[in-house]
Amino acid sequence: MTRVLGDADAFVPDALRGFARAHEDEISLVDGGVVRANPLEPGKVAVLIGGGSGHYPAFAGYVGSGLAAGAVCGNIFTSPSTAQALRVAHAADAGGGILFTYGRYAGDVIHFGEAERRLRDEGNDARTVLITDDVASAPVEAADERRGIAGIVCVFHIAGAAAERGDPLDEVERLAARANSRTRSHGVAFAGCTLPGADHALFEVPAGQMSIGLGIHGEPGVRDVPLQPAAELAVTLAAPLLEERPHDGRRAAVIVNGLGSVKYEELFVLFGYVVDHLEAQGVEVVEPLCGEFVTSLDMAGVSLTLLWLDDELEELWRAPASAPALRKGRVSAEAPTVRPTAPRGSAAAEPAPAGAAPAPPATPASRRAAEIARRMLVSARDAIAAEADRLGELDAIAGDGDHGIGMTRGLTAAVEAAESADAAIGVRELLQRAGDAWSETAGGTSGALWGAALAEVGLSLGSPEDFTAADVATAVAAAHARVAALGGAEPGDKTMLDAMAPFDETLTERVHAGSGIADALAAAATAARAGAEATSAMSPRRGRARPLAERSIGHPDPGAVSFSIIAAALVGWVADFKGSE
Repeated sequence: MTRVLGDADAFVPDALRGFARAHEDEISLVDGGVVRANPLEPGKVAVLIGGGSGHYPAFAGYVGSGLAAGAVCGNIFTSPSTAQALRVAHAADAGGGILFTYGRYAGDVIHFGEAERRLRDEGNDARTVLITDDVASAPVEAADERRGIAGIVCVFHIAGAAAERGDPLDEVERLAARANSRTRSHGVAFAGCTLPGADHALFEVPAGQMSIGLGIHGEPGVRDVPLQPAAELAVTLAAPLLEERPHDGRRAAVIVNGLGSVKYEELFVLFGYVVDHLEAQGVEVVEPLCGEFVTSLDMAGVSLTLLWLDDELEELWRAPASAPALRKGRVSAEAPTVRPTAPRGSAAAEPAPAGAAPAPPATPASRRAAEIARRMLVSARDAIAAEADRLGELDAIAGDGDHGIGMTRGLTAAVEAAESADAAIGVRELLQRAGDAWSETAGGTSGALWGAALAEVGLSLGSPEDFTAADVATAVAAAHARVAALGGAEPGDKTMLDAMAPFDETLTERVHAGSGIADALAAAATAARAGAEATSAMSPRRGRARPLAERSIGHPDPGAVSFSIIAAALVGWVADFKGSE
C-alpha cells in the first residue's frame, strides 16, 4: 500500500513535482509530463514516451541523453490525455520530427493517436511505434495486438540512441519498430498492487501460488500455478520467449525486472539462474540489466525481457545513455538550460484549450439546452459517484480497478467546466468544453470515448432555433458512431458499446414511432441496462480484459454498466424536471 501521500487525487502531480526537483539538472516539469532540462539540438528527432503513472522508473525516469526527449505522464494506470501529449510534444520538439512510442494499450492508442493527428495538422512530422512485447497478452499469430511491459525499455533506448546520433525520423522509426519486433517479455506476480489511498490490493494471488502473465496496470495473470524455486522460475519465464526465438537469435539483451516489492537481492538470485539457463540454450547475454525498470506500484512480481540483437541493434543497445533511471557508458556533460517550472499540480490541471475562442452567438433554444445539459451532467456525476466502488470492483476482475475512480474524476471535471462556462454559450460549446475537460482529467480509454461522445452530441445539436426529439436521437446516434470509430469496437466485444448501441437504437425507434422524449429515453435506458447485463456472458475481445477473458465471463463489463447507470440517471432527471414544470 502507499504509505506516503498527501491528497490521493494529487498523488501523480505531487510525485512529478518532487521528481523534477530531485533531478532539476536533468529534468524540467511541463504541463503534462517532463522533458529534458537541456533542449535537443536543432533538427534532432524528439522521441516521446509515456502512459499512465505508477510504473516508475517508467516513464519520467527515461528522459535523458540516449533515451527520450520527453515523457507524457497520465494518472495512475491511466493513459494521459491528448492535450497532455501535445503540450509535451511542443515543449520537446526540435524540428526533426516527433516519434511517439509506448505500450499498446487502448487509451494510450486513442489519446496519443489523436495528438499525432493534430501535430500533423500543424505541419509537424509525427509518427508512432507501438510496443507489443508481452507474450502472455496475445498468441504469436496476433502479436501486433500484444501489450507492452518491461520491453518498452529496449525500444526506448534503441530509438533514443538512434535519435541521439542524429538519425533522421524515418530511420529512428524503422529501428524502433525493428527493436519492438525482436523484443519479448513474460512476467509473474506473487501479490497484487494497491492504488494510492486504497486499503486493499487490486487482486489477490492465492497463498503458495503465483500468477503467470500479469499486466503492469494491476491486471492479474492469466493463470495461477504453485510457487517455483528460482531455477525453475527462470525456465518458466524464459520458455515462451525462447519459443519465439528468431533464426538468428544468438545474442540477446536481457532485463530481469522487479515489479515493485521484489527487491534487489531476490532479483539477483533470479538473474543468475536466468543467465545460466540462457547460456545453456546457446544465448550470449549482452549488457544485461537487473533491477526495477517498469514497476506496478507495490506489486510483488518479476518479469523477464529478451531483445534479440543483430549488429545494428547491438550497436545501439551498447550506446551511452544518461537519465535519472538508467546510466550506460559515458555521456558528455552539458550545462543545464533551466526551463520555467510548472506550478504544483499543473501536470493534471488546466483543460485543453479547445473552445477557448469566442463562440458564435447562441440561440435561446441552444442556451436553454445548455442549461439542461449542465443539470444532466450533475445528475450523471452523482449517480456514478454513488456506484464508483462497485464499478472499480468490476474493473478489477480483469482490469486495473480504476474505472469508477476515472469516471467520477472525468464527470466531476465535465461538471466544473460546464458550470464555469459563460451562461450565454449554447449547448454545442458547453458540451465541447465539458468533453475536453472529461478527456483531459480522466485520461484512459473511457475518458477519451466519453469526451468525444459529449463533444459529438454538442456538435450535432448545434445552435438551431428549436430542438425536437428527433434532434436528440440524431445527436445520440452521432455520438454512438464517433465512439465506435474511435475505439474500434463493435457490439459483442464486451465494451461500453454493448449498452450504447441498444440505447441508440431504441431511442431512435421510439422517437420515429412518435414517442415523446421522456418515454423514448426511459425505453432506451431499459435497453441499455439489458445490454450491460448481457455482457456478463460475453468474452472480451478488446482492451485490457481480453487477455483475462476467462476471469471476465460471468461479470458485466464496467464500461457498459457505467453507461447504463448514466442513462438511468438521465431518465430520473427528466422525470423530476417534468414534475417540477
